[in-house]
Amino acid sequence: MPYIAHLLSVSSRVLVAGGSETQAIAGLLHDAAEDQGGQATLDDIERLFGSPVALIVADYTDSWVEPKPEWRPRKEAYLSQLPAKPASSLLVSLADKVDNAGAILHDYRSIGDDVWSRFTGRRQGTIWYYRSLSTIFDKALPCALANELSRTVSEFPD
Repeated sequence: MPYIAHLLSVSSRVLVAGGSETQAIAGLLHDAAEDQGGQATLDDIERLFGSPVALIVADYTDSWVEPKPEWRPRKEAYLSQLPAKPASSLLVSLADKVDNAGAILHDYRSIGDDVWSRFTGRRQGTIWYYRSLSTIFDKALPCALANELSRTVSEFPD
């Protein structure tokens, strides 16, 4: 699937969940700083789309350096900071995680355990991460989208 489909899906999920235009734009750009240029990219986002969008993208970013730090400590740090993020940032993150979890489940049903080889955390780490996210979102941003994430990750294998 073309990567743009994921970005459009995240943005659409944000809007359907009642998010603002600012959040929808952040949904389109949510991976930009982390995956394509760090602070310089974030500065471009702020210049082009404004501080509110840049703040959401910054809240979403779990690494500002290349190469990225080790996967598990980076994800643990992201999870520990997530509950304190503003609701505007949480919604964008949640929309992304719902889209990702749905894609993982779809692919798991199609190709089985081979899907886990795509992820740095492999099977155990990826399932741990998404279940942890679901627990946090259920408390920090209870809504239909959080319920969808919970239902999706409940279908991941044990």
